[in-house]
Amino acid sequence: MLYDVAILGGGPAGSTAGTLLAQRGRSVIVLEREKFPRFHIGESLLPFSMAALDRLGVRSKLDAAGFLPKYGAEVLSGCGEREVRFLFRNGFQPQCETAYQVTRSEFDKILLDHSSESGVEVREETLVRSVDFQREHVELETRSPRGTETIRARYVIDASGRHSVIGTQLGLRRTYPHLRKFAVYAHYDGVNQPCGEEGTLTRMVRESDRWFWMIPLSRTRMSIGVVMDTDAYKQMKGSPEEILDRAIERQPRVGDRLRGSCRVTEVRASGDYSYRNRSLHGPRWLLAGDAAGFIDPIFSSGVFIAILSGEQAADALDQTLNDPRQARRIFPAYAKRLHTVMDLYLEFVSGWYTQPFIETLLNPREFLKVVPAVNAVLAGNPGTQFGLRWRLAVFHALVRLQRRFALSPRLSLQPA
Repeated sequence: MLYDVAILGGGPAGSTAGTLLAQRGRSVIVLEREKFPRFHIGESLLPFSMAALDRLGVRSKLDAAGFLPKYGAEVLSGCGEREVRFLFRNGFQPQCETAYQVTRSEFDKILLDHSSESGVEVREETLVRSVDFQREHVELETRSPRGTETIRARYVIDASGRHSVIGTQLGLRRTYPHLRKFAVYAHYDGVNQPCGEEGTLTRMVRESDRWFWMIPLSRTRMSIGVVMDTDAYKQMKGSPEEILDRAIERQPRVGDRLRGSCRVTEVRASGDYSYRNRSLHGPRWLLAGDAAGFIDPIFSSGVFIAILSGEQAADALDQTLNDPRQARRIFPAYAKRLHTVMDLYLEFVSGWYTQPFIETLLNPREFLKVVPAVNAVLAGNPGTQFGLRWRLAVFHALVRLQRRFALSPRLSLQPA
């Protein structure tokens, strides 16, 4: 059988693309190397993904799963002197006022099962060993419990995650030397959570040499992680469990919330995860989600970009299947849109690891709707409107001025 599209990876990018293509009558196969549900980090969604979830027709299933609604985020200085809250409804031209905090194992399985119900052929525990690009189609050599098999498709979307099959095969990966970070993280139960909207907010605590994420997954369970330079992590003595425990113990704005709680998962670790592939498209392939690139867990851009790229890759291939001659125009346009979004978050992430950016972010002064513009980026606005982009330029100009002049209070960021 010759499929219209083969998708490598059944995460949010792959399942989004598969569902949309199947809804348009395309023959689609998703090849996922793992068996769902499986653990995955990146539990915080952004409001600008909600329209895509509506388009997929999966919102009712997510509501039925009981995921915690998310109203925004709060950023705190590690020294305890400053904190600022960003509620999505206060953003620049908000599309939606809430998102979800999700357990990714459950969320990803709902999306993948929805793809299957929409007509996608889903094969789990199927490893794609190589991709062979022919003139008129692509051949995928796979290995699964059913044996070795060659699958043929007109086009391929590589949504296989950080270890991108096509990106690795073609040697496309490039890292960001200034973002060599290492993260250790786990889930905790019995966490002291505030009531109401405050108890749904993602909390980010910024110290001088590290930062913490605190993502509520329910009214009592929370995802906790600490991120630091890879070189600093290598110099620390101890296991990931010991390093995470020591980091939490010295930071009251994290430890106070966790007093009386217990860790309910193993402590996991990952490092040097920020990268982007040099090219996001070829004659018969597109990269989507983490296979295209991953910037950093800060600002929760991972799942947002995955869903966005899955949606746009599906649209691009649907047009191309109608008229293959348009691929030369459609594929570069897809890559350009995705690069634009990743560039937007790269600028914010790079700033996050500098003192002037944090001092400016933690001292919001409203004028020209600059604060709502920053809020919009935290909500997942891709930054295509001119009115948003010039306001973000003003914000970054203030950050540059902060390097020389104390427009905002100087902060130690060290825990007291």
